[in-house]
This record gives sequence, structure tokens and C-alpha cells, in this order.
Amino acid sequence: MTGAELEILLQIAAAASVEVRRIYQTPFQVDYKGPADPVTEADRVANALICERLADAFPDAAIVAEESAPESFADFREHERIFFVDPVDGTNEFVNRNGEFVVMIGAVEGDLATAAVVHAPTTGLVWAARIGGSTFRIEADGKRTPLSVSAVAELGQARLVASRSHRTPRLERALDALSALAVNAQGSAGLKGARVAEGSADAYVAPQYAGKSWDVCPTDVLVRAAGGRVTDASGKPLGYRGPSLSQESGLVATNGRIHDEILARLAALSA
Repeated sequence: MTGAELEILLQIAAAASVEVRRIYQTPFQVDYKGPADPVTEADRVANALICERLADAFPDAAIVAEESAPESFADFREHERIFFVDPVDGTNEFVNRNGEFVVMIGAVEGDLATAAVVHAPTTGLVWAARIGGSTFRIEADGKRTPLSVSAVAELGQARLVASRSHRTPRLERALDALSALAVNAQGSAGLKGARVAEGSADAYVAPQYAGKSWDVCPTDVLVRAAGGRVTDASGKPLGYRGPSLSQESGLVATNGRIHDEILARLAALSA
């Protein structure tokens, strides 16, 4: 992924965010794909816009998007480059109108996540990165600031972020076992990853199911590009070409310094 290509992703995400913000300001209807799985016009409109523009800009790439029909990307594993699209990451937060949702595009080349854009429609903040290149936050006024993970080296002094809308007994036990200084509930997987990448949080932990590939790919890129470390809950690299889009083995994204201790405590909890 080149710098120029990352700029294209930024433009596409910005255009989608305009539409998401427009719909957010209306009395939108909420439908459900399944129990506790809402979808709105914002998801559908942003999904269509992003997919159309990605296809125009990157005709040889596969596009795996949350609101697209699965048959439209059935052959995605055969492509060298894959884009994972979450048009509204944090739809529960969108529905609850708490502002904690983002537009996300992540790129995988070969077996590795290589580029990502996370755009927050309500604040105008953007986080973007490409592996081997720049990683930065764009302020609402357009100023770009490099991203860098924190220097916290002790888990007892760490600030963790974890899901707001998907709390499970397994997650609560894991967070208790980590004995961090603070645990903050945060909507949107992308926002949690962005906080670790910018150093305002030291780790993002999902000990079991971490969502789909479009949920984790941007965090994988942002945190690693900012100097951190990202694995599944057992310490293995995340995979994007397996038989399922679900990331069933969890996610641990940290500043790198507390990563091994988190993995060890999660392993002891599962023993």
C-alpha cells in the first residue's frame, strides 16, 4: 500500500462519514439482522458508497464489507489484496446516539494487514496508518499528528479499553484478572484500537470472540504501525484468509510492553 493509495482510502472514508453523519441527524429507522444486531440506513448507504469507490480505485482487489451479500465476495481469499469494510463500526452506539462509532476501511496484502483508516463522523477525527509508512491522527482542522503507543510498562499502571455493548461474563473475569489501573468501556472496535495507537489507552482486550475481520483489521494496522503489538488472545498473529470471517480467538492490542503479561494472565484464566 502506497502513501497515495492511503490518501484514496482517506477520501473514501471521509465521503462515507458525511453520509453517516447526515443520517445520524435524522429520526432514522432501526432494523435487526439478528438478536442485538441492529442495522440502519447509514450502514447500507455507507457500505454502498465505500464499495463502489473502492472498486473504481482498486479494480483487482476483493472487497469484503459487512453489509454486502456474502456471495459478492465469496472468492476473496484468491485475491492478493483484500479490503475489509465496516461502514458503521459501533452500530449499537449509533442507535444509542452516544457518538462512539466510526467508518472503517482496512487492507490486507498477502497474509498481513497493511493499511487502515478509521473516521469518526461525530468529531471529524481520523486515524490512519500503513505498515512501513506513516501513521497519524487527523484533527478536525486537518492537522496531522504522528501516532505513538504509550510507554507504560507495568500492567498495574495500565489503562485498558474494552467493549461497551458486548459485555460477557468471560470478558468481566478477564478484566478482573488483569488488575489494571483502570478499565474504560468504549464503543466501536476501531475507536478502541485508535486509543491504543495514540497512547491514550495502553491495551485493548477481547479475550474470546473479537468480531469479524472488518472489526479487527484496522486496529491490527494502527497499533502495529504506532509501535505496539497485536495478537489473538493466545499470542498468535491474526489471520484473514481462514475459513471463517469471525475472529474467534480474541484480540489483544497493546503498547507492546505489557503484552506478554496480559497473555500470561489470560492463559492462566483459561487453564
